[in-house]
Amino acid sequence: MRLAVAALIGLTLVGCGERPAADDAAARGQTVYLAQCTACHATNPAHPGPLGPPIKGSSRELLEAKVLHGTYPPGYTPKRTSTLMPPMPQLASSLPDLAAFLGSR
Repeated sequence: MRLAVAALIGLTLVGCGERPAADDAAARGQTVYLAQCTACHATNPAHPGPLGPPIKGSSRELLEAKVLHGTYPPGYTPKRTSTLMPPMPQLASSLPDLAAFLGSR
């Protein structure tokens, strides 16, 4: 009986641990950023990359405009005048996670 109670307590404690990082929006956003953005932007989004500017703190509005449509939101002044970044509409479902990561840095 004691062994069964100990096993039950052990299983309960395992299920009550922290949520894995994969369930965290910022962690998912970091994965997207590292896989899709670091060819042009720095590994650390607070620093300038070889082609792209620092993007730490980018708003969701800016990400939607630039990532999905290749444009800027009305009234936004770009950090660089280049127009090298192509639209990446395949990232539409990842924008909330990417915004969480860039806003958390």
